[in-house]
Amino acid sequence: MIRQLRKEEEIPYDLLLLADETIKAIDKYIKDSEIYIFESENKVIAVYVLQIINKGIIEIKNIAVSEKHQGQGIGEFLLKDAINRVKENGFKTIIIGTGDAAVKQLYLYQKVGFEIFDIKKNFFIDNYPEPIFENEIQLKHMIMLKKELE
Repeated sequence: MIRQLRKEEEIPYDLLLLADETIKAIDKYIKDSEIYIFESENKVIAVYVLQIINKGIIEIKNIAVSEKHQGQGIGEFLLKDAINRVKENGFKTIIIGTGDAAVKQLYLYQKVGFEIFDIKKNFFIDNYPEPIFENEIQLKHMIMLKKELE
């Protein structure tokens, strides 16, 4: 069900834009990352992107589920797949960042074992030209979470 996107396949920007505000922001990390897609009935309905930070640490740069398929446990399934995949490849730590008002994401990440370890102050103010709102709150800070892998 989940497979790595092949080099000749189109990057699913429509899905990636659900979790990141601009193609410009996505293009900063997408070229040196691995993209994994979740397909249903030959259609890509979810995606996650992994980027190696160093020999022991990998980051989930983007994770998104099509709006039509949200609320069905696919996001949690993707997270668990990413965790298992990076663990099998010898990584010791997996990290992920989300906005300070992203309540659903913070809940989900902590539910599968991630813990908050850092806050990137003013990340969304400094890195995006327009204000970004989530849950009617302007995003300011990036909350960084990590999961240590045994």
